Amino acid sequence: MLQILADGLIIGSVIALGAIGLSMTLSIVRFSNFSHGELLGWGAYIALMASTALNAASGVWATPVGPFSFGWGLLASLLLACVLTAILALGLDTLLFKRLRKQGSITLVIASFGAALALRNLLLFWQGGIPRYYSDNLQIAIAFLPRSVWGGLRVTPDQFFVLTLSLVTVTGLHLFLRHSTLGRSMRATALNPGLARVTGIDPERVLRATWLIGGALAAVAGVFAGLTVQMRPTMGVDLLLPLFAAVILGGVGSIWGAVLGGFIVGLAESVSITVVGAEYRSAAAFVVLIAILMVRPRGLFGEKH
Repeated sequence: MLQILADGLIIGSVIALGAIGLSMTLSIVRFSNFSHGELLGWGAYIALMASTALNAASGVWATPVGPFSFGWGLLASLLLACVLTAILALGLDTLLFKRLRKQGSITLVIASFGAALALRNLLLFWQGGIPRYYSDNLQIAIAFLPRSVWGGLRVTPDQFFVLTLSLVTVTGLHLFLRHSTLGRSMRATALNPGLARVTGIDPERVLRATWLIGGALAAVAGVFAGLTVQMRPTMGVDLLLPLFAAVILGGVGSIWGAVLGGFIVGLAESVSITVVGAEYRSAAAFVVLIAILMVRPRGLFGEKH
């Protein structure tokens, strides 16, 4: 039981990070961006290419950090992936979505489908279809509790790193949105764009910040997904439906709602893998989503309009 819970939290932490950027896009830019999942894939592969280059340049970068399977090269590459994926997200808005914004949300949604297909196939052409890993080092799961206690609990150092850094990242984002001037402007724009504009908030500045933050978080989620499972060029579309489920479940526009929604979706997938098999993991997540929305249609933390 505890192992299922731990596995669900680890899966959920990856979903939560990706869902936050998607939730921000929905609440501030006001359209469903179906290309957001591909940003996770691009972030993961950018980090892979950068860490491979650093490891080849010097063995110091490849030396594992403590008990983890990766070295300093991946940590440095994670920062680079955040920057480049954020620029990619902003570039998509500048070249495509910004030009179509006056056409309405339906046009933007269709354009995001096209952007997703283009990004996915470019990644497939660049990297091929073979699954990739950040490290060939094998890890042994550490026993935190014996099997006699609710089935026991074993977690690898990499999984513990992913869960811990995810919580740190989400907390940092919460503090930024709560206490910084730009963060308060983003929250005001999400609640009432017209009133925010009247009070002197620059909507374009808020939109740029939304794309940059969403892209950076997507890169972190992609790297964490690669660390805990594996990387494939189709990983973005595989994660897209769980991301949307987490956003809707938690309530559009709520950071902590997206986090809680991600954890619930992750737990549902973890339970389904154990009970009915991995092929039904997405279906199980949506069963939970439908059940909660029947009781609370606006999501767990959604605002009532």
